[in-house]
Amino acid sequence: MNDAFKELFGQVRAGEDLKDRTRIFLAGKTRGYTRGRERRRPLCAAACLLLVVLLGGRWLYFTPIAEISMDINPSIELGVNRLDQVISVNGFNEDGRALAQGLDVKYRPYRDAVEEILNHDAVAALLSGGEVMAITVSGPDERRSARILSEVEACAAGHGNTHCDSATPEDAAAAHELGLSCGKYRAFLALRQLDPEITPEAVQGMTMREIWELTGRLSPGGGDGLPPSGGQGNGHHGHHGYGGG
Repeated sequence: MNDAFKELFGQVRAGEDLKDRTRIFLAGKTRGYTRGRERRRPLCAAACLLLVVLLGGRWLYFTPIAEISMDINPSIELGVNRLDQVISVNGFNEDGRALAQGLDVKYRPYRDAVEEILNHDAVAALLSGGEVMAITVSGPDERRSARILSEVEACAAGHGNTHCDSATPEDAAAAHELGLSCGKYRAFLALRQLDPEITPEAVQGMTMREIWELTGRLSPGGGDGLPPSGGQGNGHHGHHGYGGG
């Protein structure tokens, strides 16, 4: 965690132009003060620079650098910061919003959040009843996203019917424009290639199993449309070809 904090605050810099503006501002405010007060100028400048660092650190803390989409219906996404903590939980359909409101995972490590969601009574009941979950990691830093994906796979390994994958930031942005989570958006793209009439609104309320099974029925080769299960029906890492338009 110390390394993570060093990374966070190491990116906060007060440039020379900011320092110059600070000195000019302080000089204007203290012109004509006594010599005793002039001795306090360095302390004032240091206080101002500390405020800049603290504000900058706050901004970095609340800036997501990766997203974890968890789709079964409910559909939710976790925003993750550079300290590997969850800073946002967003539902992308009615069931997702209801689930998000009942979770207490903000400001906790994303692994704990993923585990809590997988073990949530409603989600566990769906998984045990034959529904399937897609867990999708997206983010601009490929190495970090790959690490998150690997750890999410480890979380999902003890749960049947879960499928882990990665996506690009462009996929995530396009998904949000349509009001979809990243994982459901990629499944929607595959289905739309077979049924151009399908709409984002139509898939928003469908379960992932329903989307994948419909894709399988419409495919030339038939089948259930489900991604590979990784042998045990547990977490599986792979790119299932959901990208593309």
